[in-house]
Amino acid sequence: MTVLRSLLLSALLGTTVTAGAVGQVLAPVPAPPPLAGEAKPAANPAAQLARLAEHYYEEQARYEPVNATFSGDNRFDDLLPMTIVPSVRARQFAMLHEVRDELARIDRSRLAPLDLTTYDILAFEVNNLLRFEALKDYLLPMNHMDSLPVLLANFGAGDGSQPLATLANYQAYLKRITALPQWTDAAIANMRIGIKQGVVLPKALVQSLLPQIKTLAAATVETSAYAAPVRSLPERFSKGEKARMTGAYREAVRVQVLPALRKLASFLETEYLPAARTTAGWGSLPDGGNWYRAWVASQTTSTLAPEEIHRIGLAEMARINAEFTRLSPKLGYSGAPAGLPRWLAQQDKYRPFKTEEEVLQAYRALNARILPMLPRLFATLPKAPLEIRAEPPLSRETASDHYTAAAADGARPGIFWAVIPDPARYASTRMTSLFLHEGHPGHHFQLSKQQELPIPKFRKFGGNNAYVEGWALYAESLGKEMGLYEDPNAYAGHLMLDMMRAARLVVDTGLHAKGWTREQTIRFLVDEAGNTEDDARNATERYMAWPAQALGYKVGALKIMELRQRAQTALGDKFSLARFHDAVLSDGTLPLALLETKMNAWIAQQAR
Repeated sequence: MTVLRSLLLSALLGTTVTAGAVGQVLAPVPAPPPLAGEAKPAANPAAQLARLAEHYYEEQARYEPVNATFSGDNRFDDLLPMTIVPSVRARQFAMLHEVRDELARIDRSRLAPLDLTTYDILAFEVNNLLRFEALKDYLLPMNHMDSLPVLLANFGAGDGSQPLATLANYQAYLKRITALPQWTDAAIANMRIGIKQGVVLPKALVQSLLPQIKTLAAATVETSAYAAPVRSLPERFSKGEKARMTGAYREAVRVQVLPALRKLASFLETEYLPAARTTAGWGSLPDGGNWYRAWVASQTTSTLAPEEIHRIGLAEMARINAEFTRLSPKLGYSGAPAGLPRWLAQQDKYRPFKTEEEVLQAYRALNARILPMLPRLFATLPKAPLEIRAEPPLSRETASDHYTAAAADGARPGIFWAVIPDPARYASTRMTSLFLHEGHPGHHFQLSKQQELPIPKFRKFGGNNAYVEGWALYAESLGKEMGLYEDPNAYAGHLMLDMMRAARLVVDTGLHAKGWTREQTIRFLVDEAGNTEDDARNATERYMAWPAQALGYKVGALKIMELRQRAQTALGDKFSLARFHDAVLSDGTLPLALLETKMNAWIAQQAR
């Protein structure tokens, strides 16, 4: 999945701070004029909407500066999100209400089609965020999949979304890490409230998070990831600049960062872990049923109920098992369909790598093979380049392969991060589908093209889970059009990943709406979906940490496939797959209902 997950998984409810008291808000750039108190609305609805969309983006960038960093908006690189401070969270919601009220005052009937799309997306997004107002997500500030201390540590390598090239870059990152103690103090305070109210993580997730924090806390100034930037300062820095940066970083890490991390690690181990819950699903939290349904609506942009999603998942698993049965003889396998993934994992010929670089080179070769095929499937191609890198060591044990979007100004390419804990165990089977999902024509293609569109910033850099992950899963299926799945091993990998996404519909709803246990979920993934024990455990804990996020893939992909079939049936010989794909991507990320309305109109126009 993409690193947009911070945007897609959270309700964007927080703000930013620099060094100082928790909850203090210091904006690095002038704030846009307030909307409230205007004498009268703008006479031109399009201009009024454009101003509101810009205001909304600027406010959100301040409230979620890490998301701005991921998008290549580096004005906020010295700030941390304080999503978890209740008083600031209240101000965030007040802003969202204000935006919704101002939007309602715009005369929608006078907007041109492009502005209508912006209006409807903004209305959907703000209403989606507001559905979480009564819920207590701030009492669960971190887990093993989303942890601000780990994210900042990975930024210290300088090869991700936060640039470390200029003196200003180094100063920005220094300010970010010196604000970390404020965040950890707020997190601890909230988790203590969560203990009292029964809003706590499952014990298994705390046990997965704790080693990450303890590793960061156990470092010395010389080994800390937060001091990594000054261990390789640019040669162009003067001797004085190098000395000042080195001294400032070492002091910050020694006096502020490491003590805060040790305090956090101690709290997690001695107070939080004993109080963690033994249940697995969101449904066991106070008001957890409504909370989970809010996540489902948010992550799928649909009105599907958990029970319906559960049934869809079971039907998809049955369909994929039939494909496994047809494919098995080509691979020399004769057992039950659910056993095929584990059998493939045991075949030495599908584990050909000895080094990390060999894995990366295999992905680069795959990219070179795919690029010439794309013009047949798309009328326009993205401009941003794509790089392939290995996931940093700190997060390899819990991360999934993922993508970081390119900077809009071209300063940073899109990056596919391959998670390679052990090259000798890295199988080739799923590589083709993984790359189609994360790289071309999946996340890199869709998100890079979106950044090129003449649309408001909140659309250019935003998105929703069902469309973004739905497109990437749909992109995996295009391996058939490219001839990539003529290799039975690669097609098996595609089916394995498709099975994983189908099983997610079953187990995510099972965990959070049907009271499944962690162990029951792991067993289902092993027995019915063909996972290994380790993969099933990691997947289960991911779904426990991110309720409903895993639903967006299949729900979104099935909608795109449904629309493609509808277009092919309606248009016959007039149907062009390249034009269909460009139409799906032409407005950037859309809620699925808006996508369907748009594509129905496109089909009608093409039929004329």
